[in-house]
Amino acid sequence: MAQDTASNNMKLLTKNTIWFLLIMLPLLSAGGIYLYHQFDKELKKEMDEELVNDQIQWLVYFNSIPDNSPVFRITTPEFSIHPADGPADAQPLLKTIMQYQEIEHKEVPYRQLEQVIRIREKFYSLTIRKSLIEKDDLIKNIALVMALAFIGLLLFTILVNRLISRSIWRPFYQSLDKMEKLQLEEMHDLSFPDTTVTEFNRLNEVLLNATSRIYHDFVIMKELTEDAAHEMQTPLAIAQNRLELLLQDEELQPDQMRSIAKTHEALQRLSHLNHNLLFMAKIGNKQFVPAGNISIHAVLQKHLRLFEELIKDKDLLVSTDISGDLSLLLHPLLADTLISNLLGNAIKYNYPKGAITIQLTTQLFSICNTSEYPPIPAPQLFQRFKKNASNLENSNGLGLAIVKKITDTNNLKVYYIYKEHQHHFIIRPDRHHH
Repeated sequence: MAQDTASNNMKLLTKNTIWFLLIMLPLLSAGGIYLYHQFDKELKKEMDEELVNDQIQWLVYFNSIPDNSPVFRITTPEFSIHPADGPADAQPLLKTIMQYQEIEHKEVPYRQLEQVIRIREKFYSLTIRKSLIEKDDLIKNIALVMALAFIGLLLFTILVNRLISRSIWRPFYQSLDKMEKLQLEEMHDLSFPDTTVTEFNRLNEVLLNATSRIYHDFVIMKELTEDAAHEMQTPLAIAQNRLELLLQDEELQPDQMRSIAKTHEALQRLSHLNHNLLFMAKIGNKQFVPAGNISIHAVLQKHLRLFEELIKDKDLLVSTDISGDLSLLLHPLLADTLISNLLGNAIKYNYPKGAITIQLTTQLFSICNTSEYPPIPAPQLFQRFKKNASNLENSNGLGLAIVKKITDTNNLKVYYIYKEHQHHFIIRPDRHHH
């Protein structure tokens, strides 16, 4: 549903241009048709005036020649006169007719003047015609020039409109770009440039107020979480110690021993969770400042040795393809955590006699493992407490969240791909970070 909505969306400038075209095209078309008809009307009017002037000259000539002159019986495609019955017409009849023309070898339009006239005491039918083909060609040429002028004007207007709109809306897009790239930790440093548009200044003010409130709430919540985690450390340690002492009591019944052992195990998980939450808070607060570059190859070799027993227990086949060493500006503890969490997950979520494939180049670190578990849904991938396998009781769902926190705060990118029943995680430096 969201994808359909996104596909139906369009840029503001595009929408503005489409609306402009929807309004301007009918207007320009109507204007063009109106002007075409006006030209046609004016040219016909001019032609009619020419025909009437010709008729007046002919009448003057007819009155100057004798009645028996052969002129009174002329018939040509453009002029004819012959005797007719009276009475004489008060006004000439002007109309457009189609007549065959030898030159064009087809029927062409003519403008015709027809009138019964009186010369002395006799009546004659006078017909004068003028070809409209030249006038039609002229109108077509004018229409073509007008159409090209309209199209040129329309394209120029669209271009100017887009340039002006882009210039006017630039502050809006700048604000939008800032909001898209904004990280929660950077909200206190957010600022927008002043614009000459009142509405954009109001929008920027509203955004600043909103982000300021969000950041304030975030700081309070963050401090509360950190304080709570710190305060929980001591009571948890005391409770664990007391349970350990209680487990040493020889008078306890087996059922009581099992119950205390389960409670102790739950407290251990809670203590581990508390430690991880504090660890994430420290990463977020940038308390782990890198002293220099770390060799990921060295860190990987160390953790492969540390996890050797677990790998043997599951009889996993580990393949390494090391074509170079990835050197990262990272605190040693964060480098250890990054590799141990990814390698630990690859072992934990694998099946017996499964495979782990590790690739290391100067550009990336990649780890891939077989698994019976389905792909991790994108929205849950790096979320806290979202477990890949809910039946693993010793998992608190923070492993990948810690990986994401480390990459986000150290100019790194983490990618996840699920392909052919294998989970791939790739770490590479963020080349686009400024």
